[in-house]
Amino acid sequence: MRRYSPRVFRFAGRFFRQRSVVEEAAQEVFLKAFIKLGSYEGRGSMEGWLTRITINTCLNLLRSSKRRPELTVSDLTEDESTWLDNNQADAAAERHESSERSSAAADLAGRVLQTLSPDDQLVLTLIDGEDASVKEVIEMTGWSASKVKVQAFRARRRMREAVEKLLAPKPRAGSKHGSASN
Repeated sequence: MRRYSPRVFRFAGRFFRQRSVVEEAAQEVFLKAFIKLGSYEGRGSMEGWLTRITINTCLNLLRSSKRRPELTVSDLTEDESTWLDNNQADAAAERHESSERSSAAADLAGRVLQTLSPDDQLVLTLIDGEDASVKEVIEMTGWSASKVKVQAFRARRRMREAVEKLLAPKPRAGSKHGSASN
């Protein structure tokens, strides 16, 4: 299992931000794999079998948490807020982002991703994060090709809408309906 540990941790890390939750998910994956090892038929690769267990475990943990908090500007870190402000101020000037800004943007994308449904998170993680093909997603999830494509389309739309909501101008504190009171 040491051979597959980095993949399981990386995969779980795409679903959960907190290291403790990632570790909990990975531990549960390896426990399930150990228990079900006798049922592994060897038809596919061990890595594929373990990936399927990882996906199902992460989805179950997401579903059991029963919380998909809406991300608000007040929830953002200073780096994420700065990135959003810079993006709003002048998107064209942001083409040459530093690695620090890129990291903040990636963190923000991860936080927005976590507000989506477990199925949306799964399909975006597999297709956009892991560069899995539709065929590979079908094999890992058991979904039909049309479900994978529709889920990916809708998940991307919901992700875009969540980011657009964050980018929408907010009324200033102390003002009525967004106008200055001076």
